[in-house]
Amino acid sequence: MLAKVISSAVLGIDAYLVEVEADISPSLPMFVTVGLPDGAVREARERVQAAIKNSDFMFPNKKVTINLAPADIRKEGSAFDLPMAVGILAATGQILREDFGEYVLVGELSLDGALRPIPGVLPMAMHALAEGKKGILVPVDNASEAAIAGGLNVYPVESLTQTIQFLENGNTIEPFKIDINEIFNSALSYPVDFTDVKGQQLSKRALEIAASGGHNVIMVGPPGSGKTMLARRFPTILPNMTLDEALETTKIHSVSGNLPAGAALIATRPYRSPHHTISNAGLVGGGTSPRPGEVSLAHHGVLFLDEMPEFNKDVLEVLRQPMEDGHVTIARAALTLTFPARFMLIGAMNPCPCGFFGSPLHECHCSPQQITKYMSKISGPLLDRIDIHIEVPAVKFKELSSEEAGEPSAAIRGRVNKARERQLERFAHEKGMYCNAHMESKHLRIFCPIDNESLDLLRRAITKLGLSARAYDRILKVSRTIADLDGTIDIHPQHIAEAIQYRNLDRTLWV
Repeated sequence: MLAKVISSAVLGIDAYLVEVEADISPSLPMFVTVGLPDGAVREARERVQAAIKNSDFMFPNKKVTINLAPADIRKEGSAFDLPMAVGILAATGQILREDFGEYVLVGELSLDGALRPIPGVLPMAMHALAEGKKGILVPVDNASEAAIAGGLNVYPVESLTQTIQFLENGNTIEPFKIDINEIFNSALSYPVDFTDVKGQQLSKRALEIAASGGHNVIMVGPPGSGKTMLARRFPTILPNMTLDEALETTKIHSVSGNLPAGAALIATRPYRSPHHTISNAGLVGGGTSPRPGEVSLAHHGVLFLDEMPEFNKDVLEVLRQPMEDGHVTIARAALTLTFPARFMLIGAMNPCPCGFFGSPLHECHCSPQQITKYMSKISGPLLDRIDIHIEVPAVKFKELSSEEAGEPSAAIRGRVNKARERQLERFAHEKGMYCNAHMESKHLRIFCPIDNESLDLLRRAITKLGLSARAYDRILKVSRTIADLDGTIDIHPQHIAEAIQYRNLDRTLWV
């Protein structure tokens, strides 16, 4: 006999339906899986066979053939365990029901028939809704995540036995319901705050400008000056995520298996801080079956690279394309996938290998050649893509011992939101542009006009510092953001002057 069950799989960060066909034929006992299964799918035969027997059903002593259609796409993971088992039981007449087309079934089986959670449930539920399915059956631990899709009946099942009872009777499990807005609002909180930061007023000002315009930042300072502390708190001053942004971010984390246990939705800006030993594929994504990398996990959030010169130079260079385009395209012989990667980069580094070049308190033991070699590990083209370069000096004891709390993140975020609102109004008719950092050269002529005094100031700075054409564009973008923070329509010379100060690594001091 033949039975068909609908399941789902993920390709990139989006899902597609998979038809699981189970055929039982009178032949020598064997279990064959076709349809480009990977190792985890092929091993399902052992889990499925044990789960069926331990759930008090009969596993057929015949040839079992499982086909996963479409057969030209490679299938991965353990999500097909449940539909395989249901298909086999239906094909052997142990389930009274024959039509399963209105439900999508996903889940990994343990040997005793219990269901275990799987990654990628959110995109599966969203696709099932788009395909007009009546409902989706998922492991209990995945129910909250699946219910985020909204508009689709989500049935949490604990075991193979409970699944069969539901499919036969149809009313044994109540659909799982959640209040998406309540979950979203309750998740809008961060464990850290800028009020913890002592001193560093200039650094905090630069980060406020960066948050207001969506600009990338690199911080240069000695060890212990607070670079990591500032970076960890940077997401708290970014505008709160919208529900659509939260759903897209949650999809990426769900597919990669990085969704926190018990979390249904990621409502705060992601903060990713990979170790400097990370590979190209780990950073931008890849592998035989491409998976999202750190740049995609930081989508709508912050990617922090501590000790940037310690990263492999090739790894840093692959950042250039996603920083410009906002996405990563990974091509393989069989398929090409695109992952979103609209993130803000914050880099941190010492001024020299020992970390004390220019410090009035510690002697630097590095030679000029060592300093030049150290700084050259970050290429000019990559630096040109970082709008703001700032020095983070060591915090003085007077500031550390002060009882006065710093300005809270909420107050800074309020000013950032006002600046972003001006930008959204400005770019209302520009597709895909939401902040000043997204502007290209053609937009600068329209949105960043400057008077003769500002132009002369910019010309002298460019000539003296030897800046590139891209650095010229970056200064104009940052100037536009500073003007937005001030609430002025026009860019004034003081805005240009402040923006020039945020190009420290272009100065001859660092060459």
